[in-house]
Amino acid sequence: MSMVPRRRAAGRVRAAAAALLAACAAAAPAPAAPAAAGQGASSLIVNVTHRARALHPGEIVILHVRTSEAPASLEASAFGAALRFFPAGPANVWSALIGIDLEVEPGNHPVIVRAAAGGSADEAVYRLAVEPKRFATRRLTVEPRYVDPPPDVVERILRERDTLAALFPVSSAVRYWRGGFVRPVPGPANSAFGRRSVFNGQPRSPHSGADFRAAAGTPIKAPNEGVVVLAGDLYFSGNVVIIDHGWGLYSYFAHLSAIDVAEGDRVRQGMVVGKVGATGRVTGAHLHWTVRLNDARVDPLALLELFPAGER
Repeated sequence: MSMVPRRRAAGRVRAAAAALLAACAAAAPAPAAPAAAGQGASSLIVNVTHRARALHPGEIVILHVRTSEAPASLEASAFGAALRFFPAGPANVWSALIGIDLEVEPGNHPVIVRAAAGGSADEAVYRLAVEPKRFATRRLTVEPRYVDPPPDVVERILRERDTLAALFPVSSAVRYWRGGFVRPVPGPANSAFGRRSVFNGQPRSPHSGADFRAAAGTPIKAPNEGVVVLAGDLYFSGNVVIIDHGWGLYSYFAHLSAIDVAEGDRVRQGMVVGKVGATGRVTGAHLHWTVRLNDARVDPLALLELFPAGER
């Protein structure tokens, strides 16, 4: 009897067996990749994500951490600052704010997250890939005394600089702000945050706030709750009001024509804290609003977009 049919039959059996093995392999789950710290299903830290307009210098980042259970402690650090968490809404999801300062270099920057519960601890390393951003340059003409101050005001300028330098790194233990932030004046911002400033032909520090169109005398409203930590006259900024919103978040209003609050006052969202003016180093009446987050200079418009008015 010829052996050819048997060889063909054996070939068909082998082909069918190979197809069956391939199908089983396709149906079986792929081997799990090694989990990074805090990413495994059994970890206390389930995952870490973020939300932001962009990852550029001057932006605000909302960090989200999901845990498998309510942690006894949850802490994190980024850009050299300690972060504080608040409930994000869904069960076991926590949020913290990160400020990317104007001078941060592009690249991958680590966020270290640590959690503990029930005698166990977990740690995750999350990276923010900060991209470069090119800021425009603005050229302004102001009174010469605001570019080359006379000798008799130098001591005052240095004293005011030291006061501000000591103020913004302080992260108060209470979070006063809640929900969304409101615009301090109705007008739009007309001077981009981060622009390099040239006054009377001389380069100066970058513009660390946003300027809002507003007529002199326009009431300025507190964008959220907080405590007034400075209210007075500064050489370059004119009449100012600085509000501590808690947890390292500050609003700094400059060039006011009038101040309607005093240091130590507790302010509510929408409360009038002063009026628009043209005091200090300015070219005309407007509101300058600076936001500091853990001492990082960040764009106030990012705050308004990430936490819109009416949000709870």
